[in-house]
Amino acid sequence: MNRREFIQFAGGLGTAMLAPQFAFAQERGGYQNLLILVELKGGNDGLNTVVPYTDSLYHSLRPRIAIKRDDVLQLDQTLGLHPALEPLMALWRERELAVVLGTGYPQPNLSHFRSIEIWDTASKADQYLHEGWMSRAFRLRAVPAAFSADGVIIGSQELGPLEGGARAVALANTEQFLNTARLARPAGSANNPTLEHILKVEADIVKAADGLKPVQGKIDFKTQFPGNGFGNVVKAAAQVIGNGEQTGKRVAALRLTLNGFDTHQNQPGTHANLLKQLAEGLVALRLALVELKRWNTSLVMTYAEFGRRPKENLSNGTDHGTVAPHVVMGGRVKGGLLGAMPDLARLDGSGNLQHTVDFRSLYATALDKWWGVNSTDVLNGKFPLLDLIR
Repeated sequence: MNRREFIQFAGGLGTAMLAPQFAFAQERGGYQNLLILVELKGGNDGLNTVVPYTDSLYHSLRPRIAIKRDDVLQLDQTLGLHPALEPLMALWRERELAVVLGTGYPQPNLSHFRSIEIWDTASKADQYLHEGWMSRAFRLRAVPAAFSADGVIIGSQELGPLEGGARAVALANTEQFLNTARLARPAGSANNPTLEHILKVEADIVKAADGLKPVQGKIDFKTQFPGNGFGNVVKAAAQVIGNGEQTGKRVAALRLTLNGFDTHQNQPGTHANLLKQLAEGLVALRLALVELKRWNTSLVMTYAEFGRRPKENLSNGTDHGTVAPHVVMGGRVKGGLLGAMPDLARLDGSGNLQHTVDFRSLYATALDKWWGVNSTDVLNGKFPLLDLIR
């Protein structure tokens, strides 16, 4: 029986899995810094997120779905944000929000499944790895055993970058997780080795649940969380972080998911709604982290399997593309624009954008400068670090 077959929970929880405890302890260090990944599942349209509003090619490629010049939120004299991202402008002005332009990788793959696998494992386009990049980091430098888990996934059942060995828990929300985990409490041991292994996994899940459980009920946040799906994901994440502050049983990483970015048709309204959810959710997350006094020790980073094609399709949408910008925020983030906007006059042979920043530079920066883990060993190569962190 493999890891994917261990436990299947009911009640909307999804799959909750834990690998065995690490064999050795580690002094608390870089993992006191929390890394929060936000997956924009489906492939976000980068050109309508960070808009080259002065570029005539942008408007000619998108005669129906281009964001009007007067509507963009100007970042500089050539680039602006989609108007639905207005809640993020306060962070931009405070220099706590960075926008990394042109993020992608060589020889891009336009399959959802394969491209997100490349991002999750930090592999080359023609390389197949079975271990997520975070799992490799935790294997090379273990998270302290006192932590509840290495990472928690909220809003998805997929382990993604935590696949392949990390002490990772996937949950829909903390209350369901705690209630369902109680059902998994093992009654004893068995002579059957496979059953004993399953019982051990169940025991580890219960242990993680106890670590996530608050000391005295739920934390009463002053922060108002949005009343939508992503708002609930953010609220659950804040609860997990807050529980760790109460109990001392923290996690090193969280991965949150916002679904729906595969906008092949009728994109304008759908995309605006998604970006509004994202912006409002990120602002609420920031306020909650400030309440918990974790804003300066948290790094929030978006990612997705790919962007969209520069040219709109016949269904008022966009098809699978290559490159997209990503945002990074935190109390120690150096705000501003990083990287370079891809040149719309120099598309590749398939009519897609060419990347200017390798996504593994984002990971390398988080590993080296946030967690103090050697990124070259984790990523199987050296990638330029970005000037992101104070």
